[in-house]
Parts: sequence; C-alpha cells; structure tokens
Amino acid sequence: MTHTSDPIGRDERRVAGVLLHPTSLPGRYGVGDLGDELTTFLDWAASAGLHLWQVLPLNPTGYGNSPYNCVSSVAGNPLLISPQRLLQDQLLAPEMIGDVPQFPVDRVDFDRVVPWKGKLLRNAFTRFDAKSEAFDRFQSEERDWLDDFALYMAIKEKHGGASWWTWDQDLARRETGAIRKAQGELQDEIAFRKFVQFIFFKQWHAVRDAAHARNIRIMGDVPIYVAHDSADVWANRELFQLDDRGEPTVVAGVPPDYFSTTGQRWGNPLYRWDKLKETNYHWWITRIRTNLEMADIVRLDHFRGFAAYWEVPAHEPTAIHGRWMPGPGTELFDAIRKALGNLPLVAEDLGFITPEVHELRDTLGFAGMRILQFGFSTPDSPHLPHRFSPHTVVYTGTHDNDTARGWFSHATDAERDTAGMYLGDCSDFSWALIREAYTSVAETAIVPVPDILGLGSDARMNRPGANTDNWNWRLQAGSLTHAHAEKLRRLAEITGRV
Repeated sequence: MTHTSDPIGRDERRVAGVLLHPTSLPGRYGVGDLGDELTTFLDWAASAGLHLWQVLPLNPTGYGNSPYNCVSSVAGNPLLISPQRLLQDQLLAPEMIGDVPQFPVDRVDFDRVVPWKGKLLRNAFTRFDAKSEAFDRFQSEERDWLDDFALYMAIKEKHGGASWWTWDQDLARRETGAIRKAQGELQDEIAFRKFVQFIFFKQWHAVRDAAHARNIRIMGDVPIYVAHDSADVWANRELFQLDDRGEPTVVAGVPPDYFSTTGQRWGNPLYRWDKLKETNYHWWITRIRTNLEMADIVRLDHFRGFAAYWEVPAHEPTAIHGRWMPGPGTELFDAIRKALGNLPLVAEDLGFITPEVHELRDTLGFAGMRILQFGFSTPDSPHLPHRFSPHTVVYTGTHDNDTARGWFSHATDAERDTAGMYLGDCSDFSWALIREAYTSVAETAIVPVPDILGLGSDARMNRPGANTDNWNWRLQAGSLTHAHAEKLRRLAEITGRV
C-alpha cells in the first residue's frame, strides 16, 4: 500500500489538536473504549476547532499496563474493544454481559477490568462466524504479523502468562516440530486471538472513518523499541541482541536527564541493525505500514535513537553506565519510503539531542517537537516559541509531563518567575500555556485534555521511572463542555488554526 498523506504541516495549514488516549475516555465498562463515548469526544473536538487527535500506542499492553511496553508492536489492544458495539453486532446479548461491576469512574482498575473484559470477548467468540469472508480476508492481509502473534498469545495462555524465554526451549527457540504441534493443539485459542484482532481493527477503522467525517486526522505513536516479552522478539530473535537463552545482553535506556538523575533503564532489548539491514528492514516496514493503516500521521517516539542510541549492559541496575552507539540513520527511512511512499511522520526529538539528530530529522523532512513546560528552566530555551521553526509540533506537555497546573504548583520560584516574565498573567497557567502554543509559529499545537480542563497532578498520565499508578487516568463524563469548545475555537480562529 502506498501512502500519499502529506507530512504534518506540509499542507500549509496551521492546526490545533488534542491529546487523549482512548483508555481515558469515560464509560460504564471500566476503561475507555471505541464506543459512543469516543464518538461524543470527536463531536466535541470538531466543535472546538480541533483537527488533530493524538493517541498513545494502541497495542496490547503487557507488564505495568504501559502503552509503551506491549506484547505486540502491531496488534490492537483488546481492552479498547467496545462491548456496546459487540451488542450492536449481535456478538453479545445483554444477558451475556450481565450486571456490570461498579468500576471506578476516575481511574482504570486494570486488575479488575482485564479479566472481566476478557471473559466478554470469549463469550462473543462463541457467536462469531469464523468462516466469514471478511474474517478470511483479514487473516490473509495481515498474515505477516497475525499468525505469529496469535500463536504467541496462545502458547503464553497455555503457560499461564509466563514469558516466552521460560517456555519449553523447543518452543522458545521456535523449532519446527514444536511449532507445528502447538499450532495443532491450540487451534481454538489461536482462532480466538485472531478473532479479537479482527474485531479490534473493524471497530478502529469505524473510529477513523468517524474522525475523518469530522475533518479530524489521527496521530498515532510508534515507540522505537518493543518489549522483551513480545511476539515481535519471540518471532524474530535474530533481529535482537539476545544470548542463547533469549535474554538481552544489552538493553535500551537514556542517560541522566530532566526526568531522572540516574537515567532511565527501560530494559527493552536492542536491535541488531546489521541483521535488519540484511532483510532490507522488512520488520520495520511491516510495523510502519500497519500503523499508517491505523493513523494518518505517526509520531516516532525517541527519534534520537535512530541517530544514536544509549546501550546499557543488561546486568547494570541503572542507565548511568551506558554508551552511545550509532543508529541506522537515513538508510532505514529510505527503505521504508521506497516501500510505502511518502512518510507522514513526526520526530520526538527530546532529551539529549545533538546536531546529528537535528540533521537527521531535517534531512528526512520530519517535524520536530517542543514542550512549553521545558521552556522555563533555562534562559533562551529551545522550547520557548521565539526559538521555534514553523515545521514544529508544540505541546503544553505530553503524557510524560505533569499537567500544566501541576507543573506550576511544583515549579521552583525561579521557574515561576521566568514563566511570568515570558507569559505575563499566570493566574490560570494552563490557559496561559494553551494560548502560547496556539499563538506560536508552530504549524501544529497539541494540548492534553487535562490542560484544557485545568486539572492538577492527579490527572497526570505517566510518571517516568515510577512503577505504579500510571496510565490509569480517566476523563469524567460531561467534563468537556460547550464553553471549553467555544473558548478553544475562538482562540483557533484568532491564531489561524481553523
């Protein structure tokens, strides 16, 4: 498939967007999903003059429920499947749902929601016609990743959720006889996993159509790395730096930075870029192709890792004792562009950035990112609007930041003084940052929903380095009002973003 969408900003339109992951939507089923609450949100966004909706990775999450630690880099997250849509498609009957538990409305209780929703999906599978033409076509078109993913999940289920490198070694090593035996013994579970993906993509494509009908484009998110315990690594061991047991020899991370004095030891296995090159980067091409079928634009997380990445010995407890290693550079993107055509990608060029990273971004023609919250710690910061180039996506903050209000309440006196000098009135700091983003020369301005609502740190999505209480924030039903929409639309009109 050739993609002809223009990269963000190249259509010469100034646009405003909103950041909200679907799990944060309200609803009665314990976690935001792809049902009517999402349609209501899109209606509100359109009324607010917002033409871009950014989501976090939509893949099935693993340990810690992080969208950046998924068991597949291309599959969809079953938690996002809407029971309401399953009812409408007659894959569920009301009695199959029964009494919905009293889930929290302000947080996702993953420990309760995951098993409850999994049972619903298994009930729905009993009413599904696996011989449908649409299902056959889906399996054929997505075979490049679907077969391995479904088999991986089926074997993982059989092993009680254990990580793949702890399985019987013939399965961990994907020996032909063991794989064929598993395919035969686990046919029903494999079919169920494929069904779940079929339903997810059916519902997601309906969401994308609904967004387009409202003149809203979707920005997806592709993390540079994948989880060790994932179908990607299990099915492609030769592409990652692993030992004979399947354990990483080196892992990903970043050196000490704004978020952590010891750096961040992410723990993801690192690529063998030499082996990827031998395949003409086929795995990466498949990954980008699938993500561009889900979104109109894709944000490349940790873009600097394509220029040079931080390699940490696997035995190190922190990321301090790592080293910089060269990434694939333009060669990777040349191969992807040759296979897919134009690449509507945004470079997340944050952290320790060198001239080589900017050179790679500019050579590829990707927009970069700037975060207004970062602008008040040093004089003449590149994150302040007077330093922006137009081909930029500016945020008040991202999923990794505190909310604007939360940041201001915890800022140092010097940071508050700098913010006041630059912004003027900071009595409503959230709105002051939104106004600064909209009035900047950046072609795209994106605001997280908690900043639109002026919420404090309780609405923060992620605290980098923390192991608990992340990714679970939910929007309260009715919080986004007509007044919020009118105020944003008026600002968009004044600043040329409608």
